[in-house]
Amino acid sequence: MKNFNFQKGLFPLLLVIALLFSCENIYSQTTEIKVIDSTAQKPNKFKFGLGFGLSFVGGTNVSLAPNVIYNASEKFSFGMGVQGSYTAIKDVQNTTTIGGNVIALYTPVKILTTLVEFTELNVSTKVDTPEGSEKDNFWDSALFLGAGININEKISVGAKYNVLYNEDESVYTSPVIPFVNISF
Repeated sequence: MKNFNFQKGLFPLLLVIALLFSCENIYSQTTEIKVIDSTAQKPNKFKFGLGFGLSFVGGTNVSLAPNVIYNASEKFSFGMGVQGSYTAIKDVQNTTTIGGNVIALYTPVKILTTLVEFTELNVSTKVDTPEGSEKDNFWDSALFLGAGININEKISVGAKYNVLYNEDESVYTSPVIPFVNISF
């Protein structure tokens, strides 16, 4: 049987193993495992909304107003939208409006939202008279100040007041307009 040379074989191996165990903290790395909950969602900073109206009382009235709102913080939001409407009273008048708006919303408490909204609409009107048709095309500006009650996170109901309202020149029939905001 051949003699094992302690210096050439086992000693260097034991020395390397001892060094590895004694220097465990130097050569090891800490691995942190993070569990990601795929069901939890980050709050979305954007809200999309759609206002619409449909009425056949005294004529036809159809309106559509999509918008997008950016939540800058829990209390302050701003956004913009487009809107269009068609109103007709058979054999009397029809009016088409198309335009846009910018809006700022402030929620001082969870149940209340206040707003400032500027709207610019191009109004095209045709009125039938016994003498013939009269057409008019003009721009109508509105600056609304309003407030609404938040029913939940997606629905608020309130009213807004047009500070630029002029009874003879406005496309709106009243300076006070009720609103229902629905967002998703």
